[in-house]
Amino acid sequence: MRSGVDVTSRITMYETILLPVDGSESSMRAADQAFRLADNSEATVHILSVVDTSRYGTTALSSTELIFDELETTAASVIETLESEAADRGIATEGHLSHGQPSKEIATYGAEIDADLIVIGQKGQSRGSTTPIGSVAERVVRQAAVPVFVT
Repeated sequence: MRSGVDVTSRITMYETILLPVDGSESSMRAADQAFRLADNSEATVHILSVVDTSRYGTTALSSTELIFDELETTAASVIETLESEAADRGIATEGHLSHGQPSKEIATYGAEIDADLIVIGQKGQSRGSTTPIGSVAERVVRQAAVPVFVT
């Protein structure tokens, strides 16, 4: 403590952390960071996985429905795995699965839960890009009304 300055008052404490995940290595690293932050501030981590329907068009085609079913199953499994890991660490979580364009769904859900912070992986499942940050993370950084921690 420096000459009457309360250092603890400068530490940002979070109550609600949004963790968008897609099962990629980067999103799993983001989960670890979100859990560390939540553990230090006793925050609830909202784990969001978005089935990207913008890539496949309408669900009227049976093959598209099968793709969505598989994506939903994978997304639910990722959420369940992370909820279990968080529970083992004593961290409160809420899982949510949505459909749509990922960056828009992340922004919308973040506003709905009044998130204090978004923790997102640097790059998701798309591996073709050589940019240092993926398109979804980049859009979230631009659109978010709250701080975004990209890891």
